[in-house]
Amino acid sequence: MNRTNQSTVIKEAINSYLDKGLTDKQDIYTKVVDELGVPRPTVRRVARDLRNELLEKIKILQSEVQKPTLIEEETS
Repeated sequence: MNRTNQSTVIKEAINSYLDKGLTDKQDIYTKVVDELGVPRPTVRRVARDLRNELLEKIKILQSEVQKPTLIEEETS
């Protein structure tokens, strides 16, 4: 399994445990390691990437600055 596919599978597993109501990250990491047989550092790296992706999406959604639309750009 290549790194991209592995990351996707790990992210899905992490999200699955979050959806089930698990909130302890160490417990989630342990369950993902046991379920998928991947090294714990890999799970931690993917969890960090997932957090960063979510934080970036939140930042975008919280942004109060609106980007000009194509129509606004054409009329300026």
